[in-house]
Amino acid sequence: MDEVQLKIEKAHPSDFGRGIIRLDPNTLLNLQLSPGDIVEINGKKKTAAKVWRADRQDWGQAIARIDGFIRQNAGVGIGERVTIKKSKVAPAEKIVLAPPEGVVIEFGENTSQIIKHNMQKRPVVEGDVVPIISSMTQPMTSPMAGGQAIPLIAIETYPSDTVLIITETTEVELRQKPVRGYETAKGIAYEDIGGLGEEIQRVREMIELPMKHPELFQRLNIDPPKGVILYGPPGTGKTLIAKAVANEAGANFLYIAGPEIMGKYYGESEERIRNIFEDATADAPSIIFIDEIDSIAPKRENVTGEVERRVVAQLLTMLDGMEERGQVMVIGATNRLDALDPALRRPGRFDREIEIGVPDISGRLEVLQIHTRGMPLEENVDLDELAKHTQGFVGADLLALVQESAMRALRRFLPDLNLDEELPTEKLEEISVSSLDFENALKEIGPSALREVFVEMPTVKWPDVGGLDKVKREIVETVEWPLKRPEKFIQMGIKPPKGILLYGPPGTGKTLIAQAVASESNANFISIKGPQMLSKWVGESEKAIREMFKKAKQVSPCVIFFDEIDSIAAIRGATTEGGKVAERVVNQLLTELDGLEPLKEIVVIAATNRPDIMDPALLRAGRFDRMVLVGSPSKSGRVNIFKIHTKNIPLAKDVDIKELADMTEGYVGADIEAVCREGVMLSLRNNFESSEVEMKYFREALKKVRPTISENLLEYYQNIEKQFKGGAIPEERASYMGYR
Repeated sequence: MDEVQLKIEKAHPSDFGRGIIRLDPNTLLNLQLSPGDIVEINGKKKTAAKVWRADRQDWGQAIARIDGFIRQNAGVGIGERVTIKKSKVAPAEKIVLAPPEGVVIEFGENTSQIIKHNMQKRPVVEGDVVPIISSMTQPMTSPMAGGQAIPLIAIETYPSDTVLIITETTEVELRQKPVRGYETAKGIAYEDIGGLGEEIQRVREMIELPMKHPELFQRLNIDPPKGVILYGPPGTGKTLIAKAVANEAGANFLYIAGPEIMGKYYGESEERIRNIFEDATADAPSIIFIDEIDSIAPKRENVTGEVERRVVAQLLTMLDGMEERGQVMVIGATNRLDALDPALRRPGRFDREIEIGVPDISGRLEVLQIHTRGMPLEENVDLDELAKHTQGFVGADLLALVQESAMRALRRFLPDLNLDEELPTEKLEEISVSSLDFENALKEIGPSALREVFVEMPTVKWPDVGGLDKVKREIVETVEWPLKRPEKFIQMGIKPPKGILLYGPPGTGKTLIAQAVASESNANFISIKGPQMLSKWVGESEKAIREMFKKAKQVSPCVIFFDEIDSIAAIRGATTEGGKVAERVVNQLLTELDGLEPLKEIVVIAATNRPDIMDPALLRAGRFDRMVLVGSPSKSGRVNIFKIHTKNIPLAKDVDIKELADMTEGYVGADIEAVCREGVMLSLRNNFESSEVEMKYFREALKKVRPTISENLLEYYQNIEKQFKGGAIPEERASYMGYR
């Protein structure tokens, strides 16, 4: 077989700008090709690329993966077909390169040598756009630098009209003057967007199909869709998708930043909207992109100003008025979908609403690959591992993470650089980004959705929690299993538990456990101190709970920790000051935990030392599924706690931890920590220069620190534990738990 026809798909992020085409083994066999051979690609134009083997998931799909530059050189878009055949290649004697119109580049003295080195063994056809990765071109400066490729056009090649390959002997001539008549893909390509494959596919169906193939819709006798709203948290890539679609579809693109429509004169705002739509119709096919559409089209009943109402009315008329819009697509972007006027959100105006959500682990990996291409990474940088540890990060957060790690790398190398003179190339090539730079950057960069509720991640690990083995096991089953191995629950046909209530005397380590969960479960962590939810304004407390759960859903997997939950979830019906507020907060909490909207990859942990005053509706299965008593530690538990707290204390040889554990019956974790601290203070009081702490000081400390748990308190919590145990509810237990 001499040639094959294949469908074009977008390239992998790591293949961007490398001039390669990925083909499956069947195609390689049919065309008698080996990886490294050169093929000719014929679309509307002719170009060439170097062959690489496709990934396993692409085998047998009859597709070829090429980047935006090769697609432009072949004159095709994603989803279109090209003819591929083995190419005869001649070594290039000379090649003349020039920037396209609109791109200004300053060439340094060694630039042509660096470009030749960059293009070695790369196939070129006259008229091709050749991308030069900017990190390899230090002597060449361009406003497009920074991970992007700088496009240069092969305006002349010798010999011409054939596929050439750049060799050591090729002469590379650079011309400063931009070339007219060549359009280049200097905008955003689909390869620049990571983790949004499905969303891009849906947007393309809506926008590219009607523009490129209107006959499909004529055949079905339907009007093509006219508008799309992209919504989702800030930084997920809504504007980026609109730019990429406009660039790849080859359409006229009109960008409107919402607020700039507004004018100070009567009727000026409406006139601006009319003019934009008239310009778009005149240059059809066109895409009008309205960023922050909620600022110019809010709900009319909530708006006091007359201008906003007229703007909404004008927008409605332009979208769906008496005049036909023709081939004009409108894309709106917002992160406040509920604030939009409902009249806009109907078919015929905005036909589809596409959520651009937070990327999953494979999406995050793709985004990281895009932002680190061209970056000098050390071998120890594991992007897969980094993707696992960035839950809830959107594209903008990941870009900030990559930039911060690069700045940290730069900080390491700065002392060795003399900034007063031009930096030598050898010194620049020494700069690289290590995994430690990424680790340090992660401490500073968190998910932007959690910025206002961001808490410093605790450094407590499970080994730092002593004497609570049964509690630890329950927590690991409830929290870590569903977050780390959700597929096992699906396989076994059950839903994971939603919440866990830790109750027990003060100082037993309830908050410590939550801190250990946060650092060990590799999930985002939101800590809520019960009383901070309450507000004097009507409706604000419930709104605070709603917003907290909404944020957690956006950045899942997430652990929400309610400390002192009894302060906001007391039994309803109690006639106390502010009782009505507390009731509404409990109602909101019940709805969030077990309402119509499911909680996916969210675990709720609550801690209290007064479970008897909590509303019984919260304590049923499906809300707080597990109630765990964090009681007084056993003797072996106390030994563990003493070992943890004396780990860094220089102990004398006569200190017997087992004897101390025998003497501390009824002491909880916080008491034992106080005993250790007091023992050291007594030793220093006796002799400030002492280098070790003797047993007698611990015995003295025990006289000063009294145990938290008395017989009465122990009996009180044992009674509560009986109330929470399974089996039929006797009369007295039912009344105690609020069911009578």
